[in-house]
Amino acid sequence: MQLQVMNSPFNQEQVELLNRLLPTLTETQQIWLSGFLTASQSASSQLTPNAVVQSISEVPAALITNSPVAVSREVTVLFGSQTGNCQRLAKGLTLKLEEQGFKVVLSSMSNFKSNSLKQVQNLLILVSTHGEGDAPDNALPFYEFLHSKRAPQLKDLQFSVLALGDTSYEFYCKTGKDFDTRLEELGGNRLTPRVDCDLDYDEPAAEWFDNVLASLSETSETSVAAGAVTAIGNGISATYSRTSPFKAEVLENLNLNGRGSDRETRHLELSLEGSHLQYEPGDCVGIFPENSANLVDALIGQMGWKAEELVPINKKGEERPLREALLSNLEITVLTKPLLEQAAKLTPNNDLHELLKPGHEQELRAYLSERDLLDLVQDFTPWEASAREFVSILRKMPHRLYSIASSSKANPDEVHLTIRTVSYEVNGRERYGVCSTQCAERLESGDSLPIYIHQNPNFKLPANPETPIIMIGPGTGVAPFRAFVEERAETGAQGKNWLFYGDQHFLTDFLYQLDFQRWVKEGVLTRMDVAFSRDTDKKVYVQHRMLEKSQELYQWLLEGASVYICGDEKHMAHDVHNTLIKILEQEGGKSNEEAVAYLADMQQQNRYQRDVY
Repeated sequence: MQLQVMNSPFNQEQVELLNRLLPTLTETQQIWLSGFLTASQSASSQLTPNAVVQSISEVPAALITNSPVAVSREVTVLFGSQTGNCQRLAKGLTLKLEEQGFKVVLSSMSNFKSNSLKQVQNLLILVSTHGEGDAPDNALPFYEFLHSKRAPQLKDLQFSVLALGDTSYEFYCKTGKDFDTRLEELGGNRLTPRVDCDLDYDEPAAEWFDNVLASLSETSETSVAAGAVTAIGNGISATYSRTSPFKAEVLENLNLNGRGSDRETRHLELSLEGSHLQYEPGDCVGIFPENSANLVDALIGQMGWKAEELVPINKKGEERPLREALLSNLEITVLTKPLLEQAAKLTPNNDLHELLKPGHEQELRAYLSERDLLDLVQDFTPWEASAREFVSILRKMPHRLYSIASSSKANPDEVHLTIRTVSYEVNGRERYGVCSTQCAERLESGDSLPIYIHQNPNFKLPANPETPIIMIGPGTGVAPFRAFVEERAETGAQGKNWLFYGDQHFLTDFLYQLDFQRWVKEGVLTRMDVAFSRDTDKKVYVQHRMLEKSQELYQWLLEGASVYICGDEKHMAHDVHNTLIKILEQEGGKSNEEAVAYLADMQQQNRYQRDVY
């Protein structure tokens, strides 16, 4: 707080002198000065404001001009984000730090100059983990630098890490943990302990921020505005958000697959009228789904619970009837190791305790991947817990993200989604994707669905409408490219557009066939190459079509084309990435190292973007 003549016993000259000095003092200097003034007051019956200022004015000028604390008020905030969550958190964090008077450098890890790390004194890292413990694309350069021999010693660094992840994955928050460990190994000191966040990250992220700000401010008197959760969680102010979803009316719900297909893919059109929600091609919609009523009733019956019993649904103590909570608020279809560890405290069943012991990792991994909560309560009886106790170990129902398949310019007040229905049989019981099955079987025109817009700044059309783009999206991975092409058609963008698309069968599985063929006819879609893997004796995928057109594809890259990949990360995305490397080697005469570096440079320039899952 700045001293003023109106709120202190000092005159204008004294206020100006104090306001120059006080913000520069370290904690040690503040304590010394406090003791000095207290001692002076004890030695004198009355210490006047002039005497206080006279004492302060005798502090050597070097203490003011050369104080190292001027640097400590600078904070570097780095984010590594695949879908934009950490980027939004970092922006919200930056706003709050600046409100408290800090000078903040905000940067993605890919844009941060690693050779300047040695000069950083306060470093805050916000990073997610995706896939099987992988770092986000835009975190890889900094991650690799920090884990290389070139990484400097960082004995003057204070740092803290916020890690985002998903406890249903084995390598939960691995990237954040790696950063935290490595910074300590290099000599850094933690401002506050690392915080690992599950899918419901708003509250722990806000708590982490409170602790970081208190540590940076070096005083327990620092307070954070009550709106921290909203500011951090969204990065921007909005009426409807992840923590306050909009109930969107369903306008259309169609099956895109033809008769005879063994797949079902829903095309959803939702009304945004009155919401003031805005989106761009490349963004996603987050849906808060409901669990199957049959699964919920079976679970309640197995445990002998009462459907109407009130149970807590969050840390604030809000309560709902058990059946409603299991339907809408709590996750019951995915098991995680932390959940099983908590459940083991509620049953004397030795089999569960044995499954969690070291040496059973492969068996545990298999169990977690194939079972749900009903399996758990059936397999490890008896249970010595009430309904209230049991639901307290369940995590909050996570939202589901789906790429937007429409342009808001072409469809005002609407948003379109492409959702493939998931169903399979395991252990003698049919299993269903929570959100996809709800959309396929229990959602009709006129119904409403709680949603929010999830901005994805890492998957965007080029700023220059004349830049050519290459889109690679088999299956439902084609959804954002329908939005891309529709946007370019609506805005009259002159850049060339090339789509690689694939699925199983041409006749039954060509999603948005009429749309794309119309855009080809109109000249909006310059090229379209398709691969239907089950229509030929030898399976053909999009990467095979890319190799067939390698010379022309390489020419597009030389012309500055941006490349976009959307879809399965485990197989397709890796295969496509390796195919691009092969094309660069084959057509560009590059070595493997040069081809890899070429793609890395494209990524640095935002010319190589991936939305993979």
